[in-house]
Amino acid sequence: MADKRDYYEILGVSKTATADEIKKAYRKQALKYHPDRNPGDKDAEDKFKEATEAYEVLSNAQKRQNYDQFGHAGVSGAGFGSQGFGNAAYHDFQDIFGDFGDIFERFFGGGFRSGGPRSQSRVQRGDDLHFSLEISLEEAYKGTEKQLEVPRQVPCEKCSGSGCAPGYSPETCSQCGGSGQINLSQGFFSISRPCNRCGGKGQSITHPCVACHGSGRVKKRRKVNIKIPAGAMNGLKLKVSGEGEAGYHGGPSGDLYLILQVQDHQIFTREGDDLMCEVPISFTQAALGTDLKVPTLNGNVSMKVPAGTQTGKVFRLPGKGMPNLRGYGNGDQLVRVMIETPSRLSARQRELLEEFARISGEDTHPRTQSFFEKVKQVFGG
Repeated sequence: MADKRDYYEILGVSKTATADEIKKAYRKQALKYHPDRNPGDKDAEDKFKEATEAYEVLSNAQKRQNYDQFGHAGVSGAGFGSQGFGNAAYHDFQDIFGDFGDIFERFFGGGFRSGGPRSQSRVQRGDDLHFSLEISLEEAYKGTEKQLEVPRQVPCEKCSGSGCAPGYSPETCSQCGGSGQINLSQGFFSISRPCNRCGGKGQSITHPCVACHGSGRVKKRRKVNIKIPAGAMNGLKLKVSGEGEAGYHGGPSGDLYLILQVQDHQIFTREGDDLMCEVPISFTQAALGTDLKVPTLNGNVSMKVPAGTQTGKVFRLPGKGMPNLRGYGNGDQLVRVMIETPSRLSARQRELLEEFARISGEDTHPRTQSFFEKVKQVFGG
């Protein structure tokens, strides 16, 4: 053990180094001295083994504690000796070299990976579909169900989605053996790239189906029932699972997404769960007070307008607004009354209004009196 170098010295880190610092230092050493980058260099190979042994110990919390307390004697089983690399030499190299994928791309002409070959399955999930759906405010208020005809790709019935003509099946690619990958070994590293013959699918169709031309899918319009919840609002996104495009070669279908567009209403405007409407009333109704019939999305209701109501006054009808999507009851309906001035008067009406004007005192129009008093205070006179 006496001739062994200190593990911290080998990796070039301090004894207080963090796990990330140790990993970073090992990456640097491994890239520099790996045998595949230094063929025939025994000194580089020894340094690579030495760095890997140091990393095996210092990356393990228990082994590192034993090493810090007893030195090499505390981790005597961690060395390589005549048995070659320790366990850590092959431990999580995808993680160790993951940040250097572009380097291996340049050196070996393909992607770096560890472990066995990866085959690229022909089976793939279908694409999602996105559509807009327009509904009325009344439909949003009550909730409704719509039936849509959605154009989408569906499995070909003639070939059952295989893409092959009747009596035939996809053939395994002779070049990649069905894996979809061409593998190139460089010592420790295994480099893979998509097979250029089958395009990475692992299979090829030599006798394509005449109905789908080998794709396994055809375009059709399908009827889909959509449930729209009460209280739905503009921009609400609804998902219908499995109603998107059919998958490739038997893969699962994608999903259908619908974005709701609630039409503008002639009477009501929406503010969250509340509804707002304006109702015209006459001068006499405002002055004398009245019981007013007010429209709501659930029928007309009676609303009391007290005597002396001013134009623009807003009244609240609790619970007469939109249903809350989460089930927290309904919002309110806000009613703004607007006094309508007569546009045509008969002679008798004019006479009565002129008489009303003569006998009206200052107490009849308190807002007018208050306004002109403010004008005097500001401008004088």
